[in-house]
Amino acid sequence: MKSPHSYKSLYGLIGYPLVHSFSRDFFNRKFVAEDIDALYINFEIQDIGQLMEVIAAYPNLNGLNVTAPYKEAVIPLLDSLDDDAREVGAVNVIRFIRDNKTGDLIELRGFNSDVVGFGKTIDSILTPQRTSAMVLGTGGAAKAVSSALRKHGIEVQLVSRRKSEHIVVYEEITRAMVANNKIIVNATPLGKYPDDDQCPDFPYRFLTSSHICYDLIYNPEETLFMKKAASYGAETKNGIEMLLLQAFDSYRIWTGDGY
Repeated sequence: MKSPHSYKSLYGLIGYPLVHSFSRDFFNRKFVAEDIDALYINFEIQDIGQLMEVIAAYPNLNGLNVTAPYKEAVIPLLDSLDDDAREVGAVNVIRFIRDNKTGDLIELRGFNSDVVGFGKTIDSILTPQRTSAMVLGTGGAAKAVSSALRKHGIEVQLVSRRKSEHIVVYEEITRAMVANNKIIVNATPLGKYPDDDQCPDFPYRFLTSSHICYDLIYNPEETLFMKKAASYGAETKNGIEMLLLQAFDSYRIWTGDGY
């Protein structure tokens, strides 16, 4: 097996913990199928400060994906942000801009493909009744989802376990609130493998067949959140389509295609 240093380009994922490897499998299959001299590996770092050590250790590193818990923490280490990343305050793709002759790193630029990926799936879930949404969670993914929804003219109500201005807690959710928000998005990690016996403490009994419950989680394919929502007649959708769209966008960003 070739050493990671021997490839022309190296890409990867930073996060902690990294218990799933969709991106690694997806990109490495892509590189083999398209005869691209590149490798994608996971960098499980326990502190965001270790990112600079990773960059120093791999001079052929040309792009990274960023997952929890570093989508917001990585921003101070970057040189610039695109508009979506700046607006939501979270980054999930880093483009390495290098000198064409020397290969020296010139700039680390942060992007947010969560906004683009989720935004491209919105039209498929809209109905005349679905004009407002409840987004469960307040982290980087929730901010990106909220931004994409608002760009489509959809009002957003954020829900969290901790109350603050413009955010309601789960205990405050009423039947009327659920009736007014026909789009429910789980943007929390609750229910993700291996903790697939968990789900947000949402009042599922208020759901109807006019609701869609969209879980950003893709592993397992049907989360407990989705199962509970379906039991009350709601339409459900997992995060695999969004994940694929993010992957396509990540590669375009890394290679500078349109960026």
